[in-house]
Amino acid sequence: MTYKIFILICVLTFKGFAQLPEGFVYVKDIIPDLDVELRYNTTNNFLGKHVNGYYGNTLILTEQAAEALKLVQEELQKQNLCLKVYDGYRPQEAVNHFVKWARVLDDTINKSTFYPKENKKNLFKNGYIASKSGHSRGSTVDLTIIDANTGTPIDMGSPFDFFGQQSWVTFGKITKKQHDNRILLQRVMQKHGFRSYSKEWWHFTLRGEPFPKTYFNFPIK
Repeated sequence: MTYKIFILICVLTFKGFAQLPEGFVYVKDIIPDLDVELRYNTTNNFLGKHVNGYYGNTLILTEQAAEALKLVQEELQKQNLCLKVYDGYRPQEAVNHFVKWARVLDDTINKSTFYPKENKKNLFKNGYIASKSGHSRGSTVDLTIIDANTGTPIDMGSPFDFFGQQSWVTFGKITKKQHDNRILLQRVMQKHGFRSYSKEWWHFTLRGEPFPKTYFNFPIK
């Protein structure tokens, strides 16, 4: 092995490239100006704790999903808006953490913020927690729209990851502006190949995703 090749391998490993399966990319390599705040890499989430499998604020998606997301970002920038991403690829390890947390009924540290009207024991039945997630296939993303000048998220009528009807795409008890903001997000994402989820205004999956039956479990670094 030559010295130059050895150095290249070390650099790629240090940056984390070696961990990615074929077909996955670091989204910042595709969209350098993307605002990323992986909530499960923090305690600002419905668990109230850092989630297993997240070891950095590093957004990973399949290459196809990242390229489609780039088109969304470019279109929004024409309106002085940008995307802000809260989650993308999610290791199965993290999903398992959700499941384990959901079964501990007295662990409700962030209930008042994320699921004030939901009984924790019903989170599985009502579709908020599942043992498998489309995120683990690498082509699903949770996001919102922000003002390009201030970085402030536009008002969608509910917080990200809020468990309740208030987060449903068609929820009617919001202002016209909040409704219009949701429709803007839905339309631009659908235009560029993503399908939405009716109970979460922030949740989108790439149509024709490359790994429709594979749930990955490599860590986010």
